[in-house]
Amino acid sequence: MNLSFDEVLSTTKAVRQRLDLERPVSREVILECCELANYAPSSRNAQAWSFVFVDALEKRAQVAELYATVWDEHASPMYENEISSAASPAQKVNAERMFKSSRYLRDHLADVPVILFPVLEGRAETFVDAMWQSLKWGSAIPATWSFMLAARSRGLGTCWTSLHLAVEKEMADVIGVDAEHFTQLAMIPVAYTLGTDFKKPPRRDVSEALHWNQMG
Repeated sequence: MNLSFDEVLSTTKAVRQRLDLERPVSREVILECCELANYAPSSRNAQAWSFVFVDALEKRAQVAELYATVWDEHASPMYENEISSAASPAQKVNAERMFKSSRYLRDHLADVPVILFPVLEGRAETFVDAMWQSLKWGSAIPATWSFMLAARSRGLGTCWTSLHLAVEKEMADVIGVDAEHFTQLAMIPVAYTLGTDFKKPPRRDVSEALHWNQMG
């Protein structure tokens, strides 16, 4: 894809319903994205992260089954509550749209060609304060986001979801991660997209988030 750097940054968004479930994703293109992600900064250049990719059909089915169980227990009631308590028709439409998109991923996760699990060395509960939390998460999330940007530039869609962390230990058993010494950051479906004409998503005016010299 011939996207400018600004276009990649402004059109990389959560893709669920437009994932191409029929087109395979080669390990070669995944490796290209990983090579770029590997240049992301990390604290003391420790690079204390790993990527676990699931592309085997049977393994994807196991991941999807576990994810569906968590989705039914946690996500479905949350979305239903947001829809029923929407303060305006516009909010209700948006909540229904998000519910439909999330439900689609729940129903089709086993068909996604590749599923990425970014993994961080250490257990999150041992990151005792804000400084250590920032050092740890900030050493792994940039690499993951770099992967997602590289994927977008190659016509691939991704979506950051962390719902499965409600059963992190069980998922660790499925994907062969030592849950006593490693923390999963997210679960990211990876597939080519149905069409490539992604527009900038709706966002607040950036000035609402900016402060100079002090907040408030």
